[in-house]
Amino acid sequence: MRRQWLITSAYVAGAAVAALVAARVQPAGYQSSIFSDQGEELFPAFTDASAVQAIEVVDYNAEQAVARPLKVELRRGRWLLASHGDYPAEVRDRLARTAGALVGLKKDSVASERWEDQAQYGVIDPLDQKNASLTGRGKRVTLLDGRGMKLAELVLGNSAAGKPGYRYARLPGQKRIYLVRTDADPSARFEDWVEADLLKVDVGGMTKLTVNSYVIDEVGGTLANLRRRVMVPNGENWDAAARTAAQTLAQLRVTGARAKPKLLADQLRTRQLTLSLETVMSLRARGFFVLPTGQLLANAGEAIVETKDGFIYTLRFGEVASSSLDGDGAATSPAAAAKAGDDRFLFVTVSSRNPATEAKAKALDAKFADWYYIISGKDFASIQKAAPAGALATPIPPRLGAAPRGAEGSFPATPAAPRP
Repeated sequence: MRRQWLITSAYVAGAAVAALVAARVQPAGYQSSIFSDQGEELFPAFTDASAVQAIEVVDYNAEQAVARPLKVELRRGRWLLASHGDYPAEVRDRLARTAGALVGLKKDSVASERWEDQAQYGVIDPLDQKNASLTGRGKRVTLLDGRGMKLAELVLGNSAAGKPGYRYARLPGQKRIYLVRTDADPSARFEDWVEADLLKVDVGGMTKLTVNSYVIDEVGGTLANLRRRVMVPNGENWDAAARTAAQTLAQLRVTGARAKPKLLADQLRTRQLTLSLETVMSLRARGFFVLPTGQLLANAGEAIVETKDGFIYTLRFGEVASSSLDGDGAATSPAAAAKAGDDRFLFVTVSSRNPATEAKAKALDAKFADWYYIISGKDFASIQKAAPAGALATPIPPRLGAAPRGAEGSFPATPAAPRP
């Protein structure tokens, strides 16, 4: 009996020792592995926000199942959207906020270190092609110095429920997911990095708004159903549709841009177009056409804004925009573009009937000459509400080669020199 009692006591003691070892060693080891870097800085070597000379932001379009990249960099003293044809960027405040938010960023706590939890916290890398998930992807943010060296890089995920100012983050290539305190929310949207107001006109400064509508027969080389509607503030045609169109034009934002061929841009500045194959193909691909007379037409019509200062802005609306044309960001099919809201190409020219503002008009025209702009389908629809219709429309004689009355911006055009 005593022997059995001793054996039992030995087993009990052994179990107690084993439990004590498990309690004191295994949880401590597990805890040190999980929380070993809690409270440390994510980027200890990144201490100077002014060292940032470029930022890359990549987010994910789940509808189209593609990553959407944007890169802004400082080049020769100018901030440019390198991912969008070097379009001029207005980034000082946005870039400074993002860089400042990542300096000294700490790993407040560890949320998980399981690969399978990435979707739950929204930290799947948008560039991860091995992961088939269309949801749960975050924003990949990379800050670079003047030599292209990485200063900081992470994937920003979901905001933490019930913890304002906190969100989840992960270092690319690592499985550990952190909860961090940051207000950094960099955007990969073109419109968030450029001037908010394209035309810089006020509704109160408008003296006339004209909308021309016509149909281009590309095969027959003719125009049909040419109409125009002229609207003057406080005039009989200045109805709700006219006011909406004017307000939209006064706050017009671009959602994208494509660089025109250099030859075309240079010729637009001098208003002397040479109808070369490159020029014609570039224009037609975006819904714009130049007749031998120099008249520039657009397949979705045009709007003309006249101001008290004598400026005349002519906006020509072209084809539905598709990113696949120029490789601007993620590829987008025409069907996808239509689904996104029928964003349109826009061709802008400026002139002046006032000698005092002629120099400024030429400067604006030179600025607009470099780009095919893209505007949202919503803005285009708002302007189109003022398009000619019924009794409000004034028919224009459908004579090919004559600009629709009220249209501005014919360009003396010459055919390209024949090849030898």
